[in-house]
Order: sequence, then structure tokens, then C-alpha cells
Amino acid sequence: MQRFTEKIVGMMKAERLFESQGGPIILSQIENEYGPMEYELGAPGKAYSDWAAKMAVGLGTGVPWVMCKQDDAPDPIINACNGFYCDYFSPNKPYKPKMWTEAWTGWYTEFGGAVPYRPAEDMAFAVARFIQKGGAFINYYMYHGGTNFGRTAGGPFIATSYDYDAPLDEYGLKRQPKWGHLKDLHRAIKLCEPALVNEDPTVIRLGNYEEAHVFNYKAGGCAAFLANYNPRSYSKVAFRNRHYNLPPWSISILPDCKNTVYNTARVGSQVSRKKMVPVPLLGGFTWQAYNEETASHVDSSFTMIGLLEQINTTRDSTDYLWYTTEVKIDHSEGYFRNGKSPVLTVLSAGHALHVFVNGQLSGSSYGSLEFPKITFSQGVKLRAGINTISLLSIAVGLPNVGPHFETWNAGILGPVTLNGLNEGRRDLSWQKWSYKIGLKGEALNLHSLSGSSSVEWAQGSFVARRQPLTWYKTTFNAPAGNAPLALDMNSMGKGQIWINGQSIGRHWPAYKASGNCGVCNYAGTFNEKKCGTNCGEASQRWYHVPRSLLNPTGNLLVVFEEWGGDPNGISLVRRETDSICADIYEWQPTLMNYLMQASGKVDRPQRPKVHLECDAGQKISAVKFASFGTPEGVCGSYREGSCHAHHSYDAFNRLCVGQNFCTVIVAPEMFGGDTCPSVMKKLAVEVICS
Repeated sequence: MQRFTEKIVGMMKAERLFESQGGPIILSQIENEYGPMEYELGAPGKAYSDWAAKMAVGLGTGVPWVMCKQDDAPDPIINACNGFYCDYFSPNKPYKPKMWTEAWTGWYTEFGGAVPYRPAEDMAFAVARFIQKGGAFINYYMYHGGTNFGRTAGGPFIATSYDYDAPLDEYGLKRQPKWGHLKDLHRAIKLCEPALVNEDPTVIRLGNYEEAHVFNYKAGGCAAFLANYNPRSYSKVAFRNRHYNLPPWSISILPDCKNTVYNTARVGSQVSRKKMVPVPLLGGFTWQAYNEETASHVDSSFTMIGLLEQINTTRDSTDYLWYTTEVKIDHSEGYFRNGKSPVLTVLSAGHALHVFVNGQLSGSSYGSLEFPKITFSQGVKLRAGINTISLLSIAVGLPNVGPHFETWNAGILGPVTLNGLNEGRRDLSWQKWSYKIGLKGEALNLHSLSGSSSVEWAQGSFVARRQPLTWYKTTFNAPAGNAPLALDMNSMGKGQIWINGQSIGRHWPAYKASGNCGVCNYAGTFNEKKCGTNCGEASQRWYHVPRSLLNPTGNLLVVFEEWGGDPNGISLVRRETDSICADIYEWQPTLMNYLMQASGKVDRPQRPKVHLECDAGQKISAVKFASFGTPEGVCGSYREGSCHAHHSYDAFNRLCVGQNFCTVIVAPEMFGGDTCPSVMKKLAVEVICS
């Protein structure tokens, strides 16, 4: 630990990167979320965290050090908060700043689980609530989503995608409205900066669920945050002789204690709906196949009495470990006469399993993030004489959190039994087992440019479909353009993907998602199970292909399929914006409005503007929906309400179609006049990008 830390700090110092040397690094972290581990371990854990803190400070970086989720961090280490909300958090000494080192924008995707997302309104509410309670520093986790390439997924059953519902998605594109809504939030907070850095807030109760946090300038003036914590109803509050309407579960920001420039529940930025568009490839993918050696054909590496734990055996050099044994069956067994097959039962610590009897696949089983352990139990066909039982155990990630990793197991730990024989139950656990680490295709490097030419591949009609343990390969040319690319693997089962020898990651589209995929209300306390998508579909269908991995021509794509899938359904797709929407009230306060008034350029509030922007290289091709009045629904399914300006489409057809970006003032005269003067109106619009 010390050698590693000294090495990293030394590299930073050599490049003069710390602020104390004139560089950009203003903060360092030692350890991460060790506090819960220390609690479990007791005195040795405390001794370790104290040692780590002293060691780090002794490196003399000249910048502060932090420890996340370490309530007893010794001076001068600053303890910091990680979580969905950190407004409740206080550092362990009053002279330490209140820091939020991981503001969770979403949650990771697990194979078999719904894909989590966090509404932009709640994310903004959490950040504003932290700032109004004296928060001094926020770091988003994640701000830019990513990909767990290779076998680097951060835990058992964690998917290859690490998009995390981040403001910039896994492909580097803006996730709207989250990106724009957080950008507006931080611009609003920046306007309050002179007041925020002057003193701690004064808290004023405005109702049962409502309060104001007021920051005063020493030179006069103030900034205020008006909060409504009620998750169900709007609230009208009085503050400094003015009235303010606060949506449920929201905070309004007033840089001058008078004018609202931002409310966390009122999203003014556009909503972008993405799509995956198949990329036309000349001739498409032409696949070749190679069958992995299975079952009794596998040459063992070594033989042992009993069953071995998988990770300690493979040293994580591969996801795969073969367990093979022999079973002798007498011709007098009763099941030959009664037709009832004996039942093979295999207990495994996880994570997935194939069972082969005499070279034939008898069945498969797999666990989940919540229940990684497996029990396989079903009838198997055994003949008189010697039978070979081969079990392919498949790991899906390493343990990622919690104490005592040495007690975490994977693989077949048993018992392994046969039931239904004349003798009753036969325990195979402690007989002789042969082991083979990894697959023959891995040993041959079939995924690499050189290794793929070392064997003979079947072609054309010989390419097997829906076969387990099969390697597939094809070549393709890189498509033109700069749009992000992915592989659509929906026709496949489970396995791994390589392009030009680089691993794209594990695929498992056969594992269908389950969880909470109903309508998600942003209001109310968020947790990782609250909002999800993809229920009944693949947890992950698309697998990111960085363009940096591609050559102009002749790119090698290799897929290893464990479960059985149809490679002819695989396609290369590009990610782009399908349509963009905006939903904004006619007098909704905006930052630009406030800045124009503050600068004296206008003397009264101006109508808000709707801004629509497609991706680079795209243009607005059509107006799918537009209504100024009382439109209903959400982006993708808007509908007209009882009040509708009949010329709502005209401004967008005139100003936006054919443009990459356009701006339209949200005012009745833009849409043919005020058709319902006594009603608070809003504009909802959806345009197509192409």
C-alpha cells in the first residue's frame, strides 16, 4: 500500500502537478469508504486507517487529503460523504469543510436487473439541498458514464455497461435533460457565490414542510434557497413580503432573495430521446464458427480428490473452470427398467454452470447478484459402464465490497450427488476430479489477429446456430462518420466479445431484467431500486465499440457464445438522437432573464425561450408535436389538452426545420394569440432529428 501510494505521488510530483507546485491538483484522497470495513474489523481496522492517514500526510503533497465515509478521520484528514443525499452530513470537526465526494447520479446495471435511472429533478434537489445546508464541494459519481471492458466489471453480475445514468452517457453524448438541468443549477449556485462564502445560513421555518436558508453578504444583500420537502403537494410560501409557489420536493434559488432563477423540479432544458440505428455494412457480417472442446474431450491440467474453489484455482486468469469426474453405473440399475432417470444435484457458490454428461449438454443454471449461489438438480441420462460428468463453472466478476474477501467463494463447492440409484444417494464430492483452467479457444488466443488463423473455421451453412460453447468470427470495415458505435447482441445468449484482439466485455442479453419499471415520480427519497427500465428485456442489449479500436478496413470481430445464440442477428449500430423535446411554462423563470434584468438590459421579466439542438451533423427534419396551452403527457407521448393554440406548429416549422439549433420565444403571439387568457399555459414540443 505504501509503495503504491509513494509511486503515484512521486509521479505527480515529478510532473509538478500539485497546486503547491503550481499544478492543477488541489485535493488528494487516501483509501475509499473504509469506514464501514473498520467498523466490522474493530481495533485492527482503526489502526490501519490511522496508519494510512499518517502515511499520506507524510508524503508532503502540499494539498489537503480526504477520506470518504470515514467518520473518525484523524486531523488533518477531512472526512467526506458519498451517497444519493449528503445534506445530513457534517464533518467530524467544525473547522473542516462539508464535502460530497460522490454524488451518485444513478446506479450500476446488473445482469438480470432493471436498468436504474435517477430523475434530473431529484438529482438537482439533492445538490441544492446540500449547498443550502453549507455544502462546500461536490463531485459527481458518475458525471461521464463508462464501459467495463474486458472482465473488469466491478463485482459479481455487474454488466459491461457502466453508464450510471450520468449527465454524459457511456458513449460521450449529453444525457438531456440531466446534463442541461445540472448545468443551469450550477450557474444559479454560482450567482449566489458571494453570499455562500460569507457565512453559514440562517434557517427560517415557512411551514410544516417548507423552510428558507438565507445567506447574507457582509456588505449587504443576500441569497436564499426556498425548500418544499413535501413529496406530494405544491406549497405557496411567503418570504420577505413576496409569495412563491414551490412544486413538491423542490428548492428554488433566489440569488438576490427576491427573484427565482431556478427551481429543481422545473426543467427548462431539452429532453433528448436516443436511438440505435443499424449501420449498413457491405455484405453484412459473414460468420465463421469453431466449436470449443467440451466435456470428455477436455484434457485435464491436474487431478485432485474433492472439489476446489474456483477463483483460487484460476487466479482470475479466466471466467472458466472445468470440473470432470467419472461415474460407473452397473447394468442392473433399476432405472433402466422403470425409465426414471437418476437426478444429478450440483451445489455451486456461483455464478453460472453448464452440465455435460458423456459429451452432451444436460442443462444449465445461473444465479443473480442477490443470490449468486446455484443449485442444479435434474434427471440425467447415464448408460451402463463408465460415464463422464463434466461441469463448466463460469464466474461473472469478483467480490467488490465488504470485509473478509478471503471467505468469498465461487465455483462448485458441492455437494455433488446422484439420486435414484439402487444404492439410493451417491455422493460424488470426494471422489477424484480432473480440472482444466480456461477454454481451448482461450489457450489458442482465438480472439486475437494471429490466434484466429491457427484453427480451421466452419463457414456458410456449417455455422452452427443456438449451439453452446461456440466461437464465431467475422471481419468488417469501419463505418464513416463520428457517431458512437455499439454492437446489438440481442440474438445472443451469454459470452464475451473482442474486436481486433481487444475485449469489449461480457455479453449476457439472454438474462432478462426484472425489477421496478413502473412510472417513476421524481418526488420522494430516491434509492437504487426506485426507478428502472428494460423489465422483460435484456439488461444490456448494446455493447459500446470505441472507434479508437477500429482500423479503416479488415477489423476482426470474435464472439464466444456460452449459452447458445444466433450470430446472424448481431449488427453494428450507431447511437444518435431520435427526437428532442421541451416542456416549459410561459412565465417560467430563467437564468438568462435574471441576468438581463440585473445588467439593466431589460426592466421587467421577459418571456422564456425554448432551445432545441440535435447532435452534431444532424438537423431538425420535422415537428412531431407542438402545443401552446395545456398539453399533457411526456416526451414521446404528448397530446393536446383542453387549451391549444392552433398555430402552435407554425413557429417551429418556420424557425427550426432544417436547422441544427433553434430558439423560439414562449409567448402567445408566436402561436397565433392567446386562446385561453385566464389559464397558466405552457409549451410542449417534440421535433425529429435526422
